[in-house]
Amino acid sequence: MGTFTFNLPDIGEGIAEAEIVAWHVKPGDRIEEDQQIADMMTDKATVEMESPVAGTVREVAGEVGDVIAIGSMLVVIETEGGADVSEEAPAPTAEAVEERIEVENPDAGDADRAIAESPPLTKPKPFVSSEVETPRETAASKLYPQTDSQRVSTSLDTNGPGEKRAKVLASPAVRARARDLGIDLAEVKPAEGGRLRHADLDAFLSYTGGYSPAAGKRADEHVKVIGMRRRIAENMAGSKRNIPHFSYVEEIDVTDLETLREQLNANRGQKPKLTLLPLIVTAICKALPEFPMINARYDDEAGVVTRHGAVHLGMATQTDAGLMVPVIRDAQARNLWQLASEISRLAEAARSGKARSEELSGSTLTVTSLGPLGGVATTPVINRPEVAIIGPNRIVERPMFVSDGPNGSGGGERIAKRKLMNLSISCDHRVVDGWDAASFVQAVRRLLETPALLLVG
Repeated sequence: MGTFTFNLPDIGEGIAEAEIVAWHVKPGDRIEEDQQIADMMTDKATVEMESPVAGTVREVAGEVGDVIAIGSMLVVIETEGGADVSEEAPAPTAEAVEERIEVENPDAGDADRAIAESPPLTKPKPFVSSEVETPRETAASKLYPQTDSQRVSTSLDTNGPGEKRAKVLASPAVRARARDLGIDLAEVKPAEGGRLRHADLDAFLSYTGGYSPAAGKRADEHVKVIGMRRRIAENMAGSKRNIPHFSYVEEIDVTDLETLREQLNANRGQKPKLTLLPLIVTAICKALPEFPMINARYDDEAGVVTRHGAVHLGMATQTDAGLMVPVIRDAQARNLWQLASEISRLAEAARSGKARSEELSGSTLTVTSLGPLGGVATTPVINRPEVAIIGPNRIVERPMFVSDGPNGSGGGERIAKRKLMNLSISCDHRVVDGWDAASFVQAVRRLLETPALLLVG
């Protein structure tokens, strides 16, 4: 018998370490050659590691969530015959790598998320109401003489230092029934003799209507923050820690825009169905040339801001693995139908885990939308190292004063039902001034409220 030490291979240029996101084997398992043993996550991809030999797993490098260095031991395998061997297996080929898509800078389009552990709370001392006889007394009312808002708890529990919970006398059958019903026996008063019986449980249930503080209580759940969720947390924390954010919100009348969208969809033929997003993207791309500071990336270590000519638009997409940001390359060069097709393709690739790493990096500006859950206004977190992120919100219908005549030339006003949407933008105040952000949003607003301009070349 011999042992084979499988060291973590070099799985990408410039990669120094990788995170264990899943084990497919454990010590004692018999494995075959080329059997999948672990999933390792780098900054760019999730890579499936396969065993180069057959044998029995004797040792693994760590637990899910641990980070190990390239070249260090991943798995020790006991093999049939031969001397002990320690070697680094060849790195997986591009075809063997399953890129379940990692984001170079996962967007923080959602509200900030943080995980915090609360200190343990001591149980409050029980409240015992005074004895109040009701006109119609029952056995339960004598034991539990309180109003519905003043539920009685016996003084079996204490919260003083070093004080112990008093022992509750009950048979195993009573205890089992109370457990099944979600009843804390400390809440129940015995009718006689100090020992709880089934009749006491019946009286408790009849008085409380089946209510028990323990009923429906969920156990605490500890979820390890690993993989995509860890990467998102790290990038959002880094964005908020390093970037001085400011947000600006403007209300936009999209009534005419929605009418245009419906007309285009009614005559689209074989073209993809238009959502509002391609129209918003078109407006953004048309406004950006006058505001190059918005379509930029800031290398704060080098102290260099790069203002990009092309618009590589990140599109925040919610997936089962977490929030991902596929990139629409050269969005400024695509028409509405091309944008609709690419948006649909990238969203599906991200959700199915088939997006390539190059489709998830290099964005120069990001749009994040929660669709019908968009709320009234959002303050999205910037997708670092970008300097701005735009968030369209939910469309609502409200009455508004509108001017009569084309373009308000009639002179009078009337009240009409209009479709309104707030557009939010968050910017890096080191690069973008408030005046520039507001002016950019106003330019986008003019385009969206005069949608014919979106169709002009």
